[in-house]
Amino acid sequence: MQNSSQGIGKNQQISRWHLFETQDAINRATRDRILAAAHQAIATRGRFNIVLAGGTTPKQVYELLRHADADWSKWHVYHNDDRCLPVDHADRNSLMARQAWLDHVSIPADQVHDIPAELGPVEGAKAYAGILKNVGDFDLVLLGLGEDGHTASLFPGHVWDDSVDAFPVFNSPKPPAERVSISARRLSQAHEVIFLVTGAGKQEAVDNWRNGVAIPATAIKPEAGVDVYAFGVRLAA
Repeated sequence: MQNSSQGIGKNQQISRWHLFETQDAINRATRDRILAAAHQAIATRGRFNIVLAGGTTPKQVYELLRHADADWSKWHVYHNDDRCLPVDHADRNSLMARQAWLDHVSIPADQVHDIPAELGPVEGAKAYAGILKNVGDFDLVLLGLGEDGHTASLFPGHVWDDSVDAFPVFNSPKPPAERVSISARRLSQAHEVIFLVTGAGKQEAVDNWRNGVAIPATAIKPEAGVDVYAFGVRLAA
């Protein structure tokens, strides 16, 4: 595993880069980091607030977590974004997480907080903002990276509403057009943030990020910085 860092100015994102040699290695490292964060949070604060990402790589991590030994009763699960589709639609992030992991462990049902995106972007965002209102800082946020540099449903060229915890998304460049996303400001209110970046198709976004280009992923600026777990891309010096 190779490490490097960038962006340590006062108003910049602190980022620590970790390059893995195999998909299995990045999956297992992410699982272990999640479990360690949960253990620490529960020992310190009595609960673990985790925000999940959608996508292929997180799904593989969730399938590993399905078999983990953890104090599930203290876990509180949220999602960074979701698509405005029926709850049982195959493209819902919440359905993927449930099928891969959450339905197979003993997290109390009222501690799994799906985004009610089936209500539509406006009402879904209002409802989720209400859910997040009294949560406090997240313990761990998982995020992905799109080929265009987007993360959650923060797309380049869009105006994001950082005055709220969750906001409606219209005209997404990726279908479906309507979504609900947690805001960049709220995602930054976290003790730890991990980006999972896999595949050669992300190379341009990675290069832009590391060269200081303001892509959406760089808008996530927790005080402790972010860790980027990468596989299948090159990290130029």
